Amino acid sequence: MRASHLRPIAGRSHGAGLPELDAALRARLAEVSAAGWTIFERFEAEVRDRRFHPFVAADYDAVLAALIAQRGTGLRFLEWGSASGVITIMADLLGYDASGIELDESLVQTARDLATRFHSGARFVAGSFLPTGYAFSQGDSDSRTGWVGSGPSGYLQLGRALDDFDVVFGYPWGGGEPMMLDLMRCYGRADALLLLYGVDHGVTAYRGRDRTGS
Repeated sequence: MRASHLRPIAGRSHGAGLPELDAALRARLAEVSAAGWTIFERFEAEVRDRRFHPFVAADYDAVLAALIAQRGTGLRFLEWGSASGVITIMADLLGYDASGIELDESLVQTARDLATRFHSGARFVAGSFLPTGYAFSQGDSDSRTGWVGSGPSGYLQLGRALDDFDVVFGYPWGGGEPMMLDLMRCYGRADALLLLYGVDHGVTAYRGRDRTGS
């Protein structure tokens, strides 16, 4: 059985015109975002200015708008490469059953500390967001996955497989979108939603067709 293509749906979100939220929740989300930028600025000075590290913060407002647009009761959310945990925590505060997988154990601890600070039930585990045995091959396109890093898969720690999640978020490095789309086609549930962030186009949402179709 071959996996079908994922198709983009709806509009791209750049963070403008956020739907109305309860004032207290909006304030809490703003505090999480501000804390995340403080963490990232410190991380840039202490880590990224000295050596390469793939953690680059997304536009939290743009991602928040996408999360609000797609939220629903009881949806399971997963962030690939959750870094400081801001996006996963925002998802939790919006009502998602939210989890994040991050390879850097120090960032996992940062995310857990941030979740505690904001009384969030978001879960974070250390590991790779690539399932065990996954290898990307896409014809003539760039098949490198080195920007993801290597390590044991994080799904065992979560106690969930990729196809257990309703909404998945990723921030690929340039050229990494095909790999994330392929990963979702191979392991994600057919009706799950994939949200990919890009600096130039904000958040694009993809939904899979019947995995046995074309």
